[in-house]
Order: sequence, then C-alpha cells, then structure tokens
Amino acid sequence: MDYCFDITLKTRNFFKNILDGYTLNQLNAIPDGFNNNIFWNIKHVVITQQLLVYKLSGLPMMVTEEEIVGFQKGSKPIQDADDKDLNLLKEQLFSTLEQAREDYKNGKFEQYNEYTVTTKSTLTNVEEALEFNNFHEGIHLGYVLALLRVI
Repeated sequence: MDYCFDITLKTRNFFKNILDGYTLNQLNAIPDGFNNNIFWNIKHVVITQQLLVYKLSGLPMMVTEEEIVGFQKGSKPIQDADDKDLNLLKEQLFSTLEQAREDYKNGKFEQYNEYTVTTKSTLTNVEEALEFNNFHEGIHLGYVLALLRVI
C-alpha cells in the first residue's frame, strides 16, 4: 500500500501548490457553468477520504460534522472560505493522509462496511477504499485544473 499512499501524497502536493499559488478570491470563485470552486473541490477530497476510509471502517474521523455537511458529495459552497479555513485545509491535506498511513501500518482498519460508490463499484475493504480514493482525488484534480483555466 506504500505506492497507493505515495500517489495520494503526490496529488495532495499538487493541491497544496494550488492553494499556495492563488488568492482567496480565486479559490472561492465559481465561474459560469460550474457548481463549485477550487477550495470546495480540495476540501471535498479531504472529507471524502475521511468518510470512505474512516467512517466506513467504524473509526473516528479527523474532521467535524460541520465540515462533512459543507463538503460531502452533493453539497456546494454556501460561503466563501477565509484565511482560517485555508490554513486548516492546508494542514488537513497532509495530517489526514499521514494518520491514515500510520493507522493502516498499525492494523487499525479491522472492519469495513461495504459501500457502493457513484461509479457503481462496491468497496469491500479499506484497501479498495484507499485505491478508489486516489481515483476520486484525480477526478477532482481535473476539476480544479479546469477551474484554473477559467478564473
């Protein structure tokens, strides 16, 4: 699973560079034809990883219920992110990944509640969740790159 975690780290480094390279106004912009913004897409991947890996394993998540409601599948931005939100997201990009890597290494993912994702794939264990998470983060990296072209 080291390779899987390494892919996630590389994607999250892309996201961090984007968060560092653009203004809050740019990160919060929702261009015509889009339902969300750069900030939402990046926060959404953090929230989704926590839901797919931790919640479905019956383990405590590292995000709040308020964050889940604001950035889960089907949500959309209801307010602009501020500096505090941005700093938290930058920290969460790596703290959630490192915790998952450590918890996996220590065998904490003992159970998993099957879940069928939007693509109709059924996740049956944490390894599948971690692999699918990379696919999901790649999709949202694509959305972010599209948003960067039009902001």
